[in-house]
Amino acid sequence: MKGKQNYSKNYLKLGAMENKDLIPTVEFCECHQIEFSFIDTLNEHGLVKIISIEEKNYLPGDQLKNIEKMIHMHYDLDINIEGIEAISHLLERVDHLHRELNDLRNRLDFYKA
Repeated sequence: MKGKQNYSKNYLKLGAMENKDLIPTVEFCECHQIEFSFIDTLNEHGLVKIISIEEKNYLPGDQLKNIEKMIHMHYDLDINIEGIEAISHLLERVDHLHRELNDLRNRLDFYKA
């Protein structure tokens, strides 16, 4: 990926929209130098959510970190969409298990005290 940037940090500085939770896909794709078709394919596979308002497409701001990871996987590591889908599922599972483990540790600490 040429000219790699962290769009989430840059976008917050821009304040380009009234609704800071939605990022125009056109701007996001231009910033990352990627085709919209990549984002659209991620959407078709259920990996991202595209919001359409008045015939314009937007990405929710809370998805930026994950989308940037997927861009890195695809363009820098040459991982196909199916691979990204599998990796994303596994990362979500690890995150869930990590939260569950912390919850159980907190409960155990409560009963030890």
